[in-house]
Amino acid sequence: MLLLPLVCRGHDVITTKLTWTQEISRIVYRHCVSCHREGGKAPMALVNYDEARPWAKAIRDEVAERRMPPWGAVKGFGDFRNDVSLTDPEIEMLVLWVEGGAPKGDDVYLPPVPPAQSVTHAAPQPGLAVQGQTTLEDSVTATGIAPRPMQPHSEMQIMARLPDGSVRDLLWLRNTRDEWQRPFYFREPVSLPRGTLIAVYGGAGAVILSGKPAR
Repeated sequence: MLLLPLVCRGHDVITTKLTWTQEISRIVYRHCVSCHREGGKAPMALVNYDEARPWAKAIRDEVAERRMPPWGAVKGFGDFRNDVSLTDPEIEMLVLWVEGGAPKGDDVYLPPVPPAQSVTHAAPQPGLAVQGQTTLEDSVTATGIAPRPMQPHSEMQIMARLPDGSVRDLLWLRNTRDEWQRPFYFREPVSLPRGTLIAVYGGAGAVILSGKPAR
């Protein structure tokens, strides 16, 4: 998708109390500037107001559709400690700020710009490759899932049916993009007893469950 900046106009009507210097910069610094800065992976920098303001409507559209920050996993379907996506309140604040005229605010409230950090994805631990439906022959403590490469815009769901009949939603990837290829690490390890049925629907089909057999 080609994003075109919105040129700031002096007659924009301000209808929101949300400002860049107080609320919005903190969201952008937490989720965006690791890539959106000079020398980063993204094509435009968003470190300060003058850089971010021309892109206000594009920012609104990208975050409202959850295309940015790049993550991919559907909220509420699995819980991951490396989740970089925005929360619903953060998305709402960004949208209201843009639609309210995207005001700057007083510089005295600006937080410090976070230092540049390299963005890397750790290689997943060895684990169990699954495809289609697989019944576990041994108990596994799953620490995460590393999907096999998927075609852009494809979809995949991974679920586990435990021997007691309960179901655990593990991962749902929808409308994937190349930059969303990554391992997903659970916030808390997931215990999958012997006899658990792992079902993989759609996508590439083959997935690695990270973790060592439970002892």
